[in-house]
Amino acid sequence: MRRVKRILPRRRRYSALAVLRHGLAGNRAWPAVWREPEPKPAYDVVIIGGGGHGLSTAFYLALNHGITDVAVIEKGYLGGGNVGRNTTIVRSNYMMDGNTQFYEHSLKLWESLSHQLNYNVMLSQRGHVALAHSPDQLDVYARRANIMRLNGIDAELLDRDEIAKLIPHVDHSENARFPVYGAIMQPRAGTARHDAVAWGFARAADALGVDIIQNCEVTDFLWAGERIAGVRTTRGDIAAGRTGLSVAGSTTLLADKAGLRLPIETHVLQAFVTEGVKPLLDHVLIYGMDHFYMSQSDKGGMVFGGYLDGYNSYAQRGNLPVMRDVAEAAIAALPAVSRLRLLRQWGGLMDQTPDGSPFITRTPIDGLYLNAGWNYGGFKAVPAAGWCFAHTIANDAPHPLNAAFTLDRFAEGRQIDEFGVGPYTFRQ
Repeated sequence: MRRVKRILPRRRRYSALAVLRHGLAGNRAWPAVWREPEPKPAYDVVIIGGGGHGLSTAFYLALNHGITDVAVIEKGYLGGGNVGRNTTIVRSNYMMDGNTQFYEHSLKLWESLSHQLNYNVMLSQRGHVALAHSPDQLDVYARRANIMRLNGIDAELLDRDEIAKLIPHVDHSENARFPVYGAIMQPRAGTARHDAVAWGFARAADALGVDIIQNCEVTDFLWAGERIAGVRTTRGDIAAGRTGLSVAGSTTLLADKAGLRLPIETHVLQAFVTEGVKPLLDHVLIYGMDHFYMSQSDKGGMVFGGYLDGYNSYAQRGNLPVMRDVAEAAIAALPAVSRLRLLRQWGGLMDQTPDGSPFITRTPIDGLYLNAGWNYGGFKAVPAAGWCFAHTIANDAPHPLNAAFTLDRFAEGRQIDEFGVGPYTFRQ
């Protein structure tokens, strides 16, 4: 097994009595997990956005490239954006060249991440199962499985009887709204705890010397001629040798301030969670006849979501039409969930590109680097996006894994069309 370097000292171990004492005291006496520094006047690198991608970029800048004079600037609190507003799915079952290799690299990083960060990100490789509801759809899944296997990625095709045994609560009866013909499964895929991912990367980056600055909104850019030389924030101006933009659905708002027009639309993507129940679903389940996905959290709630809202919006809130659509899909796939009460819903901002693939690249503006356009792939890409973005910033050139994720691919006619043949063919 490949050894993974541990970058943090072992933390103090607490006895059960100490844990109980801290809990009864309202957890007020726990030591801080990372520092709360004041912004310095200047850094070698400033990363705008303290979500999973921004934090992982800072971590890998320090770990892989020795660049520790780094600030991560977050307008709110860590975990308040998309890294805390998703359904926690991690997978690498992509089809298009470029995405296939990138997401498999990300899944491999996920598999060793808890050890490397010395922080449990609660990765659960429970398997990702996408149901097929027609012979043609099963043929499409067979093509996907062949592409995955040719790229060294695990994939299995399941028939109807195997689905009935694996997930007995799926409606695989003759009276099902849409018959189940089989499924494609990636056994290594699964879920991770989104807030633990943010906290783990924050603690690890801080331990390597990175400044994490919360409640600090970027209002504009600083210029030196035609080059971006830093950022103007609500806590003062901060100069930077290089500036990385990693703010998900808010990308176009900040890019406009730099005079950069991007092929990105921002939409709300909603998610939902029910009351907790006993173990019901041991896998991530995809319903092939609608845009619907579901898994069960460690607390027992059924976590699920559907398609994005069809209109452009920067509002992180839900609405009843989408709730109705995903509820219908949930009941059609697993009729037993009709008895559960819905506890809450939330919305994240999805930055959607024309081809369904992201950007990790230099921009036409000197000193500005872009990590954006993640569509449905943002959370599962957290480790690899940071790994590749750090390489691009440190070397002023892409790594082979993100060499295709450029802004000029549309002008050159080399789209990475995941909308047409990628994960969207099974609606997730």
